[in-house]
Amino acid sequence: MTQQQTPQAQATDAAHSAAGPSAPRTPRPAPAAGPGRSSDWFTGGLVFAGVLMLVDGVLAVLQGISALAADDVYARVGDYVFKGSLTTWGWVLLALGVVAVCVGYGILKDAWWARITGIFLAALGMVAHFLFLPYAPVWSVIMVAVDFFVILALALAPDPA
Repeated sequence: MTQQQTPQAQATDAAHSAAGPSAPRTPRPAPAAGPGRSSDWFTGGLVFAGVLMLVDGVLAVLQGISALAADDVYARVGDYVFKGSLTTWGWVLLALGVVAVCVGYGILKDAWWARITGIFLAALGMVAHFLFLPYAPVWSVIMVAVDFFVILALALAPDPA
């Protein structure tokens, strides 16, 4: 069965077209990716990475202080190959936390050094939280995932022009 448009339907279609009844129908081109359109997602990713670095740093500082305050705050969950003193982990987490807060602030201020330092620090944080698994397994896995998203957001960010 063939469908033919009635003259009234053709007139209605022609009246509602932008170019008028005689213009051929062509698809509209996609909007050009200007500086505001394509970089919005990346800018949001940078803010996301900066805030995560700040939060990760503050939490690492608090975690380090609690590990330094008393060795019985964390209990070893299992027997792992890598073992370390909880006091040592407290100092490591405290130092990483302070640096992470500074780098997170630098990322939010769009400092050129903060992106590379943030990627390096998040990778170092991933290793540190992996080694902290015997003391806080669930928290360590969550922090490894947070560090992964920080690396992803910083690595995908466009170069500042």
